[in-house]
Amino acid sequence: MPAKGTAVIVGVGPGLGMSMARRFGSEGYRVALLSRSDTRHDDYRRDLAGRGVDAETYTVDVTDRPRLRSVLGEIGREDIDLVYYGPGPVQHPTPITEVDSATAEAAFSWVWPAIDVVSAVLPGMRARGRGGLLFAGGLSSVRPMPALGQLALAAAALRNYAITLHTAVADDGLYAGTLTIGGVVERGDIHALISADAARYGSLAGHTLDPDRIADIAWEMLRTRDQAEKVFDALD
Repeated sequence: MPAKGTAVIVGVGPGLGMSMARRFGSEGYRVALLSRSDTRHDDYRRDLAGRGVDAETYTVDVTDRPRLRSVLGEIGREDIDLVYYGPGPVQHPTPITEVDSATAEAAFSWVWPAIDVVSAVLPGMRARGRGGLLFAGGLSSVRPMPALGQLALAAAALRNYAITLHTAVADDGLYAGTLTIGGVVERGDIHALISADAARYGSLAGHTLDPDRIADIAWEMLRTRDQAEKVFDALD
């Protein structure tokens, strides 16, 4: 059995990103954590070290695409066996009836880095005959949400990219898939923001998702390779 390589978590945060890191680490992977800020990196490394997981942290804004490619090189593209791509858009949504082409184009700034990551790691995965690529996107990629406007367009593009990759790489012994998230992920930054001001944002009761459960299901998707997408919907 070949030794396990590195699992890269692109866009790590205290919610789903760290749950993914813990889950992959528990399976024997080294973990590389990428995020825009290094503020929490010490905490992340301590958390994982306490679980016996070897982890390194890297500061990178994924929209700085040359820097992103450089970081992947530092990690060692030939050693990357798993990628979880979870950054979200930073733009405020524009209602779909008001979206122009420039607004739509700007929303894709977090889709292009996903393609850059795949371009960087896929050749090595193919050469080794093993590897997995997981993406996370929003429910607007599968359900009409006019208020999310240009963000829904980008989410749909990322979802279609992942699902198409699923078919394209299967014969190489590889996996690609997507997690479609409809709800507020517990322990994440948005969860903390809303919870701190329920009078303004309303109650989260019934609308949250457990990141550990999502990570467990994601691992099963990677292990079985027979499901290109899992939808997590807490918004009904």
